[in-house]
Amino acid sequence: MTSATDAHTEMPTLAGRRAIVTGGTTGIGRAIAILLASEGVDVFICGLEAQYLEDALADIRNVGKGDGVVIDLAEPDNVKAVFDQAVAYLGGLDIAVVNAAVAAEGLSDTSETDLRRAIATDFTAYLLSAHAAVDKLGGNGDIVLIGSMSAHVLGPNSTIYAGIKYGIQGFSEALRRELGPKGIRVALVEPGKTGSDMQTPDIPTDKQREMIRDEEMLRAEDIAVGVHYLLTQPNRTVVQQLTIAPRMQSQE
Repeated sequence: MTSATDAHTEMPTLAGRRAIVTGGTTGIGRAIAILLASEGVDVFICGLEAQYLEDALADIRNVGKGDGVVIDLAEPDNVKAVFDQAVAYLGGLDIAVVNAAVAAEGLSDTSETDLRRAIATDFTAYLLSAHAAVDKLGGNGDIVLIGSMSAHVLGPNSTIYAGIKYGIQGFSEALRRELGPKGIRVALVEPGKTGSDMQTPDIPTDKQREMIRDEEMLRAEDIAVGVHYLLTQPNRTVVQQLTIAPRMQSQE
């Protein structure tokens, strides 16, 4: 006879785990860091601006434990440096959420300098973060890559960002197969249109609030809940790809 316990799969606790969240000072990364902290995860975040770091850490410390640093992951050696700092603070690592990214315009509207920065932050730093995470996780843990539905919805001004996120999609699937036998789960979360600083100035903050109210845009916390879901599945499972879209979002 099936019991209530048997009716639901095992849900491992997150309490006591240790996580780094890159780009954890604003938007989706911040929401993920706060939710993980509220579940008993010790978190370490990084971002580009001190004011956002301090604000995020204040919210994290209201619900749990965390620290962080201001650093630019587009610069050489900074990815390794931030993972070293995270492990020094946390005493080890169980979860790496790779999220730090910058927005990009269409290729023909972007300078070579901005193009190189977008590639360095949104692609190179992603791969380097995964590489550093493999070393720090020590054969057990989770790598969560935050991608984008832009990989599927290809607009005329999305050449750089969509191209990079499409590459991240393929990378994540191959990495899952590479690291699964080594005890590390790899998951990709692809958000649809989500309210954040990255949407400005194209979509002003007031307009974002209106779109969220009309269910045409997600809140960053919606993505954090998705990350929580995949991290609390039993170790025998991996959520390879999780796409989260606003109910009313157009696919155009």
